[in-house]
Amino acid sequence: MSDEHEETGTGWPQPAGPARPGGPAGEPDPRPEAPDPDELSPLVPDPRPEGDESPVQPGSAASAGADEGAAAVSSAVVPGRDEAAGSGAGVPVDGAGATGAAGGPLRRFSMAAVMIGVLLALLGFTLAVQLKQSSTDSALTTARQEDLVRILYDLDAREMRLRQDIGALEESQRQLRSGEQGRQAALEEATRRADELGILAGTLPARGPGLAVRFEAGAKPISAVRLLDAVQELRGAGAEAMQISGGDRGAVRIVASTYFLSEQDGSLVVDGRRLTGPFTITVIGDPATMRTALNIPGGVVATVAGDGGNVIVEDREVAEVSALHAPSTLEHARPVS
Repeated sequence: MSDEHEETGTGWPQPAGPARPGGPAGEPDPRPEAPDPDELSPLVPDPRPEGDESPVQPGSAASAGADEGAAAVSSAVVPGRDEAAGSGAGVPVDGAGATGAAGGPLRRFSMAAVMIGVLLALLGFTLAVQLKQSSTDSALTTARQEDLVRILYDLDAREMRLRQDIGALEESQRQLRSGEQGRQAALEEATRRADELGILAGTLPARGPGLAVRFEAGAKPISAVRLLDAVQELRGAGAEAMQISGGDRGAVRIVASTYFLSEQDGSLVVDGRRLTGPFTITVIGDPATMRTALNIPGGVVATVAGDGGNVIVEDREVAEVSALHAPSTLEHARPVS
């Protein structure tokens, strides 16, 4: 081993060029003979032989080594870049991917809003119906038992009459649709309707099952208000024809335009005709329904009894309503064709 090897202590010769001093990265080398940092990267060893100071070509191995070193430095300087790239494999890169990823939550949100709106609408409708039923039920709850019985009986009677009317109209329709029989049926139907209208208008007499309601005065005379209440209750119970007569046997047909006036001596004026007591109303209709309507608590019978009078209700298998109403000549009203 030569003296040169012994001086280094490693068995290898000391490099001819001066070593790069240690120091912070990026500081310029203070040596005047230091190489240009742009020519040779300090991280890549110089592959040139000793004494060769020719410039390094860009495509040479030294340049490639420098590029690889720069890539290594970039990877070292930006840690976690590969990890972020790996973990974000499903992250959209462009705007279309972002829109597609956000479409799902927006669509779910809109569907939820629609369902909430529908449920709120159904809830409001249910509450409105329940409140309406509660108000009706509360009115019926406070009613007396007699009133409930009368209401139920009136509803049953009205349903029965409506069913009969429906059956008669359906039969008339079937007859009107058939040839010669249809013309004859049409004539009969027109005659029947004319008779019904004549009874309702008071221009034709009528007979049928009904009641005779007699009003006897007590301490107070029978007022026009009491008789008008009786007429209204009878109409509400299904009365079809009525007349009122007095003690002098005079009778007046009761129609829609009939009026009642009380006189000082206890007599009444009905449609311009004077009647004296006792008064009797003859009515055609369902006797049981009309009797129930007159005898309800607080009704006509109870009111007249409170004034000291008396009301006598008698059933009639055949009630005669023979008084006629003279129709007035119309001056302004005309039928609509």
